Amino acid sequence: MPQHRALTSVARRIAACAACLPLLAQAAWPEKPIRMVVPYAAGGGADNTARVVAQQLGTALGQQVVIENKPGAGGVLGEDTVAKAAPDGYTVLYDASAFSVNPALRKLPFDAAKDFVPVSLVVTAPQILVVNAGAPYRTVAEFLDHARSNPGKLTFASAGGGSGSHLAGEALNEQARIDLVHVPYKGGAPALTDVMGGQVSAYFGNAASTLGYVKGGKLRALAVSSARRIAGLPDTPTLAESGLPGYQVVEWNGVFLPKGTPTDIVQKLGAAVQAAVAHPEVRQKLLQFGLEPVGTSPEAFDRFVREETARAGALVRARGIKAD
Repeated sequence: MPQHRALTSVARRIAACAACLPLLAQAAWPEKPIRMVVPYAAGGGADNTARVVAQQLGTALGQQVVIENKPGAGGVLGEDTVAKAAPDGYTVLYDASAFSVNPALRKLPFDAAKDFVPVSLVVTAPQILVVNAGAPYRTVAEFLDHARSNPGKLTFASAGGGSGSHLAGEALNEQARIDLVHVPYKGGAPALTDVMGGQVSAYFGNAASTLGYVKGGKLRALAVSSARRIAGLPDTPTLAESGLPGYQVVEWNGVFLPKGTPTDIVQKLGAAVQAAVAHPEVRQKLLQFGLEPVGTSPEAFDRFVREETARAGALVRARGIKAD
């Protein structure tokens, strides 16, 4: 009997230790490099921002964060890769605003609302409503009056169907009850060129690509799309201040993990992302890109994504927006 009790005691201790093994494994995360999937081409806005954040994130976590570009189908290819990855914290998605637009635009091989865990909002990117420097309107009110007096004659450029610039223009159409004609381009650069050349009437450009032309006198800024004015254009009002209360369309970048990732890993990665975004050198680089550094908790980012997805879906349906 004593021997039996001793064996039973040993078995209990072994079982207790075995039960602790998953907790110990989670507590040790990360033990190897982390793959950060960017579902867009190398050299683009999301990729450049991801690389700045990933470098500091790797320092904070003590493991290398390796960027892997998987462009295709407006971000869906890379998103699907992460949705189907093991939920162990070693495959991370660094995505942009298309994440909240794609569910309304495309048939997806995953459920965007259920197959990912939001970790942290990294940055937002206000857009600037610009027109040709010689245009006859100098304010949003004048621009809207001109559009209403000439229905269907003014145009707005976009970086492509379903892009942030497209949604911003359609949101303006919807709220101001005007009829700007959409002219899609393959990217922001040719769109800007044609606004400057007078081939199209207006464009919502991100600060990184547009601010220099405004300050150089080649474009006129009428307003910004964010809730607050931006540091680079302190005298340029928001659209909400310009007679369109509640107007807000911003592009954004954020970090996600596959569903099923342990909560402690989600929280640890979220804290590390917030710390990386708050790092002075990282903040300075992001601001130079024309971005607004944010860094939020997983819970706050989850709310943000749900709100953005609902807002984008309603706009896509109301305006009949189609992907390229």
